Amino acid sequence: MRALCWEGVGKLAVRDVPEPAVRSAGDMVEIGPDVRRISVGDRVVVGSVVACGSCWYCRTEQFSLCDNSNPQPVFTEKLWGHSPAGILGYSHAAGGYSGSHAEYIRVPFGDVGAFTVPDGVPDDSVVFASDAMPTGWMAADFCNLKGGEVVAVWGAGGVGQMAARSAQILGAERVVMIDRLPERLATASQRLGVETIDYAETDVLEALREMTAGRGPDACIEAVGMESHDVGPAYAYDKAKQTVRAQTDRPTSVRQAIMACRKGGTVSIVGVYGGLVDKFPLGAAMNKALVLRMGQMHAQRYIPMLLDRVAAGEIDPGYLATHPMSLEQGARGYEIFEKKEDGCLRTVLHPQAA
Repeated sequence: MRALCWEGVGKLAVRDVPEPAVRSAGDMVEIGPDVRRISVGDRVVVGSVVACGSCWYCRTEQFSLCDNSNPQPVFTEKLWGHSPAGILGYSHAAGGYSGSHAEYIRVPFGDVGAFTVPDGVPDDSVVFASDAMPTGWMAADFCNLKGGEVVAVWGAGGVGQMAARSAQILGAERVVMIDRLPERLATASQRLGVETIDYAETDVLEALREMTAGRGPDACIEAVGMESHDVGPAYAYDKAKQTVRAQTDRPTSVRQAIMACRKGGTVSIVGVYGGLVDKFPLGAAMNKALVLRMGQMHAQRYIPMLLDRVAAGEIDPGYLATHPMSLEQGARGYEIFEKKEDGCLRTVLHPQAA
């Protein structure tokens, strides 16, 4: 079969690879003997996080912390103290599972990780239920919104926009999105009705104080991660330290979120971090009595509910698929996404397309 393969830093190629023994694409093609909930021929969406469904973490719906789905736990046990769940297409640290940019993909624990898609929901909408939507929903869920809050979201990509929409559904009165790409901010404003800040043009902390009468947002969502961008000397410092491996991640957005958040507020971190960061404002977090919530998303907790909301028209993520392409164009799709060309929010690959 054909699959998009990672061949090194900045290098991707579509090539022939062996077909998996038990296979799953948009439709179920073959199932193992222990699969009971889904059938061959079902149209499904698969969560990116692999979970067994039976360990203590899965039973308490903390699926991204599954004890049994990462077959290569030694590295992360040494790095983080414990090993989290496996993740499809992530890295060998997360189990070494093949990714989903292929004609077929093997889905471990298929009864736990694959979910039947409601009739009438387009592929280019439901595909975001695999990762961007549940990650965004969890980000907002972590904020413990009661209604009437101001929520700031760093990052206007797919996850950030789904976090903004989720915050609105959960009761936020105002949502402010922070990014530097005008087309992404414009899309968020037009599609979601949020307020926006271009951090390349505006002092974010000052703007948020002004927008909230000096108090700061009730909750801040960081949806950027380890390669966050910024302007000014602090960003140059972070980038230089990362380049020489003096730190692994750039925590620019996390720093801003902690400094911006009101006293007693919540900082929700769903942007991915892998290692060590410098100048983390722990004193601000402690003395402002902030709640910090973070983690990989618990896909299996949220996907069924989100599929129902998509079918009901409450959430429509289809607009994120700005660049549908064939699988053979996968390397170019990643290039467009990485370089933020042509207003790209997400590239969606169609294996059957010419």
